[in-house]
Amino acid sequence: MSLQACADLVARGDPDRFRATMAGPLAARRVLFPLYAFNIEVSRAPWVTGEPIIAEMRLQFWRDVIEELAAGRPPRAHEVIAPLAQAIPQFVIGGLDRLVAARQWDIYSEAFADRAAFDTYIADTAAPLVTVAARALGAGAREDAALADAGWGFGLANFLVAIPALAAAGRVPLVDGRPQAVADLAAEGLARLARARAQASGLPRLARAALFAGFRAEAILRAAQADPGRVGAGTLPGAGLRDSLRLAAMAATGRW
Repeated sequence: MSLQACADLVARGDPDRFRATMAGPLAARRVLFPLYAFNIEVSRAPWVTGEPIIAEMRLQFWRDVIEELAAGRPPRAHEVIAPLAQAIPQFVIGGLDRLVAARQWDIYSEAFADRAAFDTYIADTAAPLVTVAARALGAGAREDAALADAGWGFGLANFLVAIPALAAAGRVPLVDGRPQAVADLAAEGLARLARARAQASGLPRLARAALFAGFRAEAILRAAQADPGRVGAGTLPGAGLRDSLRLAAMAATGRW
C-alpha cells in the first residue's frame, strides 16, 4: 500500500486524524498516515464479525505483525504492514502491541471490572498512537509521560463521543454513568491535557505533529464536564469553525 493509499484510508475512516495530519509538516505524513491506517484496521477488527473467535484471530494477526516487526523480520505482504514497517522505527514499534491487545474489550459485552480497568483501556487504545508517533518523529523517552497523558485525554474524548454507539451495540461503556461521575471523568481528562501541555514544551517541532490529532479533545471534554447529559444523548460538539481555527493555529505555530 502506498503512502497515498494509506492517506485515502485515513480520510475515509478517520477524518479528524486526516485533517490533523494534513495540517502538520509534510515530513510527518510518512509516519502518521501509515500509523493511523494501522489503527483503523485494528479498531475495526472486533466489529467486522459477530463471531468472537474470528475477531480474536484478527487481533492476534496484528499482534503477530507487531512482534515480527519489533524483531526486525521482513514485513508480511499486506497493504498496511509494509508502509508501517517503513514509517515506525523497530525500537518503538513494539509499543503498538498494547493498542491491539486492549481492543479485546470491544469483542465482548462485559462491563469494565472497575475504574482501573477502564483507565487502562483508555490509555492502551489511545496513548500508543501518540507516543509511538512522537518517538518516530524525533521525541525522546523523557517526553513519554507527557505524551501518555495527552493520549489519555484524547482517548477519553473520543470514547465519550462513541458512548451512544457503544451502548447501542450492547456494550456497557462506563463504570459509573452518574452525571457527577461523568463530569469528574471529563475534568480528569482536562487535567491530564493541561499537565501534558506543560511538560511537553521541549518536544521537537516535527514530533508535535503527533499531538495535532487531539485538536478537538479539549472542547469535547469541556462540554462533557459542563453538561454530562450530552454524553449519553450523543450531543457532544462535532467539528466546527473553532476546531478549524485551532488546527490552523497549531499548523502555524507548531503548538497544540
